[in-house]
Amino acid sequence: MKRVWIFLGSCLLGGMMAGSLYAETTGPSKPAADSLRWFDPQQAGFPVVEGQAWPQELAGSYGRWPERLRSEIRDGVWKLSCQSAGLSVRFRSNASPIRVRYRLTRDQQRAMDHMPATGVSGLDLYALNRHGEEIHVKRRIDWSKADTIYYEFQPQPDDRFAAAGYEFQLYLPLYNGVSQLEIGVDTAANFTFLPLRTEKPIVAYGTSILQGACASRPGMAWSTMLSRRLDLPLLNFGFSGSGVLDSAILAELGTIDARLYILDCLPNLVEMPDSVVTARFRQGVALLRRHHQAPILLIEHAEAPLDGVDSAALHKNRVLRACYEQLCEEGVPELYYLSCEEIALPADALVDGIHPTDYGMVQQAKACEAKIREILNVPLGTISTTCPVRQRRDAPYYEWTNRHEEILAHNRIDAPTHVILGNSIVHFWDGEGGRYDIHGGSNWPRIMAPVGFRNMGCGHDRIENVLWRVYHGELDGYTAQRVVLMIGTNNLSINTDEEIVEGMAHLVKAVRDRQPQAQVEVIGVLPRRDLEDRVATLNGRLAQKMQSMEVVFRNPGIRLLKKNHRIDDALFLDGVHLTEQGYDRIASEIATGVQ
Repeated sequence: MKRVWIFLGSCLLGGMMAGSLYAETTGPSKPAADSLRWFDPQQAGFPVVEGQAWPQELAGSYGRWPERLRSEIRDGVWKLSCQSAGLSVRFRSNASPIRVRYRLTRDQQRAMDHMPATGVSGLDLYALNRHGEEIHVKRRIDWSKADTIYYEFQPQPDDRFAAAGYEFQLYLPLYNGVSQLEIGVDTAANFTFLPLRTEKPIVAYGTSILQGACASRPGMAWSTMLSRRLDLPLLNFGFSGSGVLDSAILAELGTIDARLYILDCLPNLVEMPDSVVTARFRQGVALLRRHHQAPILLIEHAEAPLDGVDSAALHKNRVLRACYEQLCEEGVPELYYLSCEEIALPADALVDGIHPTDYGMVQQAKACEAKIREILNVPLGTISTTCPVRQRRDAPYYEWTNRHEEILAHNRIDAPTHVILGNSIVHFWDGEGGRYDIHGGSNWPRIMAPVGFRNMGCGHDRIENVLWRVYHGELDGYTAQRVVLMIGTNNLSINTDEEIVEGMAHLVKAVRDRQPQAQVEVIGVLPRRDLEDRVATLNGRLAQKMQSMEVVFRNPGIRLLKKNHRIDDALFLDGVHLTEQGYDRIASEIATGVQ
């Protein structure tokens, strides 16, 4: 089999290329050229490489540091920044298999003595199905070609995959650079690159451990796991052997509008004098505080307990702790600390006494997640209704992630005073969404809009999906007078009444934390065909719980029932969703707050 690859474009340091043109002849073991379409992330028409702090400046490359800063940092750090640790590309597709071909900037060093090629130079693909469940996608790798690596990923389709597919995230190598990459799908499959998320990122600065040594594959780096577990973008500024709190790096990182900063540099500072370590951390915190007031998390040397009581690493942890306590006494705000005891790495968690195994990476990710959930006030419960998660259950009728981003953009431009969060019953009230005809189209502008309500309904949402949206910014950046929650009907088929009540209480607390001045109101679950009795019992329990929390509870759904306490079919499209007449029955009480 003969392959001819023709590359066009300018080359940046480390072999990163701005463009390419492929010509390929294939043998019987490969798909025919005309049966695949190949997509280059650099040709998407908008930035799609997640993990880059300066996507416009880094356009055309898979590096982490822009050219304008090259003269300001040490040469070794610059070369490490050309490695693609923490970078990824998100897309939607219903293709199976998904093929990827790519070239490395250091093709002769695909592996290291203590880290496999799949981590140093390999790729990793994760999928989110329609319920927001994370799936690691199985793959086959062809390392045999001299200059090109081929991956074939095989997603396991569910019953709706053919129509909607999954959302995918492709992670790039941890200790190598990528000069060229393309994703191939069958011509009949759909494929769409996803734009960068607009949420503020976590910005992490550290050592080889942060960069990813010694994860078996990119998705197992602790920072990558942390990003997935929190479902937040994370910028990985881990530089192997070089995370020494350089002032030039910290000054630039401080200009990033971060959600939170992580400083995990102590393993590279063990040989420095105590006074230098203290001075560097003090200066680092000050540089990050120049532009923004985001929380800063300082992390101890996680491997210290394994070295014994008198180890240098343990001593440096004491130095860092003293520095942290002094900064707190001086009134530095939003400063936090994660100790090695909290990370609690066992002996089996390390490859070589320093770098974590996958087991160690999981331990570090879990410890960081727990601390950051405290800092950001995004607690994770123990049942499904208290665990925030995305969804795509109504794809391809509408894209849930797109609607979330549209809500965020609308709120930034025009801050709402009255908010209603809910599922499809809310979503389609004002005729948005595309799945149903407009059945509340005249009711909304006549009753809800004059009061000032912003429709934040998302079709097929459950309590945990609204919780995700609250955690991810839909109530941030403005002060509302009223926040109305009209959610829970989609939980009836999978949760007990107790789980629904607990989930609503968890959601109400999240809303209050973000909108403390607003009146929070819970609307009882609307009756639905064949479930009228259960809904009535559930609403009784919800009313009691909300009363104990001093939350307003309203139950306008009783207006949708006949005298025999069964639903009035004339007010429903399908036993669940309302007609225009149905909306007329409940709208005034919700809009005015008067029964």
